[in-house]
Amino acid sequence: MSNNDWKSRLGMVYSTDPDFRYTTETAAEQETLPPARQRLRVALDKRNRGGKQVTIVADFVGSDEDLKELGKMLRQKCGAGGSAKDGEIILQGDFRDKVVQLLTQAGYKARKI
Repeated sequence: MSNNDWKSRLGMVYSTDPDFRYTTETAAEQETLPPARQRLRVALDKRNRGGKQVTIVADFVGSDEDLKELGKMLRQKCGAGGSAKDGEIILQGDFRDKVVQLLTQAGYKARKI
């Protein structure tokens, strides 16, 4: 079953070449910019969340691992739950002022929207 990885070959139907090897392209992970070069936007959002407010930190440029580290630090300092994925950090509640203050102390360029 290990050499029948059909999910990675979804675009390939058939080949008559007996020496054919299907190669998949792996996306290179984006390099994380230093905090001084990051320009983060901090916003409040209530749409599609059942009326609950969330603070969104957007425009993070870097790897998912670094994003999750920053999200964990913000969640611990704010004492709130949330998640970090797709270049955004979501915190449950209205923490815009505190998040902007924490990010500027950490060396990031952050502004409230």
